[in-house]
Amino acid sequence: MKVLVTGFEPFGGEKINPSWEAVKSLPDEIEGAEVLKHRLPVTFRGVREILPRLIVETRPDVVILTGQAGGRPNITVERVAINVMDSTMPDNEGYKPEDEPVFEGAPAAYFSTLPIKAIVNALREARIPAAVSNTAGTYVCNTAMFTALHTIAVAGMETRAGFVHVPFSHEQALDKPRPSMSMETIEKAVEIAVRASIRVR
Repeated sequence: MKVLVTGFEPFGGEKINPSWEAVKSLPDEIEGAEVLKHRLPVTFRGVREILPRLIVETRPDVVILTGQAGGRPNITVERVAINVMDSTMPDNEGYKPEDEPVFEGAPAAYFSTLPIKAIVNALREARIPAAVSNTAGTYVCNTAMFTALHTIAVAGMETRAGFVHVPFSHEQALDKPRPSMSMETIEKAVEIAVRASIRVR
């Protein structure tokens, strides 16, 4: 079994992105599955170019995308990705789409195929605040989730995929009054999400 886990580069003036910090700390094997790790750019163009190629070339059994949702107080497992790119903040290439589809002619939305409730329950059992989220927003995280699920659907693959958002790390919140979580807890949470996704079919 292969599990592809991605995180993002820093954006919005931040020096780190806790999603990638957590992903790169993962062991290379979890529950007997090979763990493939990849850092994605925070660009609408980049994720739509890189993710399809990455998924088709590696043909993973599970894809777990992770990203930062600064301001959220807990780990949030996304239920749905929508076919919209809309942002008030430019991406890392300076692009700021408004009401644009991720892919022309694609479905309006895709639901996560990860065991989202099982992931949340596993996180809570480990005393990590977690919840299901019903919106991945309309920024690059949503675009990545939609792209992954659309790629899998078009290719007729049986790969399960979805998205997990993590909060700011404590380091990022030093100069801002925003909810945050220790990097150690975020790393633990991402590994738990991987384990739950492998165990629960």
